[in-house]
Amino acid sequence: MVAASIVLLPPLATAVPAAAVPLTPIPTPVTDHCPHRVGTPPPVDESEVVAPGATTPAPLPVPDSAVGGDQLAACGVLADPALGPVPPNLTSAGWLIADLDSGQVIAAKDAHGRYRPASTIKVLLALVVLDELDLDTVVAPTPEDWAAEGDSCGMGPGGHYTNRDLLTGLLVVSGNDCANALARQLGGVEETLTKMNAKARSLNALDTRAASPSGLDAAGMSSSPYDLAIIFREAMGNSTFRELIAMPTYRFPGYPKRPDVPDDKDHPAYLMQTSNHLMLEGYPGMLGGKTGYTDDARKTFVGATERDGRRILVVQMFGLTVADDSYWDQAKAMFEYGFRAPPTATVGQLVSATATTETTAPNAATTTTAAPTGTPTVTATGTDQPTRWSIRILVGLVAALVAIGLLLLGLRLIARR
Repeated sequence: MVAASIVLLPPLATAVPAAAVPLTPIPTPVTDHCPHRVGTPPPVDESEVVAPGATTPAPLPVPDSAVGGDQLAACGVLADPALGPVPPNLTSAGWLIADLDSGQVIAAKDAHGRYRPASTIKVLLALVVLDELDLDTVVAPTPEDWAAEGDSCGMGPGGHYTNRDLLTGLLVVSGNDCANALARQLGGVEETLTKMNAKARSLNALDTRAASPSGLDAAGMSSSPYDLAIIFREAMGNSTFRELIAMPTYRFPGYPKRPDVPDDKDHPAYLMQTSNHLMLEGYPGMLGGKTGYTDDARKTFVGATERDGRRILVVQMFGLTVADDSYWDQAKAMFEYGFRAPPTATVGQLVSATATTETTAPNAATTTTAAPTGTPTVTATGTDQPTRWSIRILVGLVAALVAIGLLLLGLRLIARR
């Protein structure tokens, strides 16, 4: 811990290296009054209107205490003043800077504010895919795949793709066609969403509800800067994910010409490029990141960079678009701030996945789930633990009485002799 006290800073601090961000002031949404504590900002289109007869999902419950520490319940800028001012001109309503390895949150703004994740939710889908699917399995696409709305990997009729191709396309170019094909193998969209949300809960990402596998806006979609950080941190613990998210390019398979399209030609494999501009421009130490954008979610990003053996993670959510497109400069300024902070700097903690330890006793099994700070501890037992201890104590007392009796009998025999 740093010695100085942690305070809420104004949303727009005023000092940062001149080259890191534009010099012209850019307004950032004020969240000090916690406008998104319960639900996401109002939508700007009809993408979240449910079908006739369907019910709009209620907002997720707000935990009694903030996951990761009580300080993270604050909705304004949270940082240690001893580190100097946070980067100015950050246009994201919610953001977070953390040490990827220690999990210490260095600074944040509205860490548990609920925003739409857009395609950053594909990191959660990737975790489920890595848990359940064989990446060498070959998949034939369907019309629903190549007709998916939004960004596309370029699947087509007659093509064949491994799950590794699909997962890579999902992370490199944010292909919604790849998301659809992966969800089909996981049991369909609804089953995939059930698995994604169960995974989020297991990670203590309690602000997160996936409502579409791809991140397209849908009723009930929600996450937070804090949740995206712990989801990405979990993913970075997987060697396959680290390999794929770090790819600046990938050759995605093609497909043959379509007989129903006049004058069509074969569609050869092509070299796709990552949507992570920091990777493409060679930002020093960039390990990888996932971008996202919808009209309702605005700009989102989660990524990590390494320097001198230290890894820093940043999250941006509900980012405003500006004329000079300084969003990537903002991410750089956040990384630089994180690297300048000492390893002891912290305003909170990124919790790890719930740890489960099993202890087996005769005719009984006990599983204890250790929860992090800010979440309740749950204990599931096959037999009541106090009862088992009572039996053990009783057996011990009986054994002690028998031993004393034998000792007295021996002494009596000796006395008679």
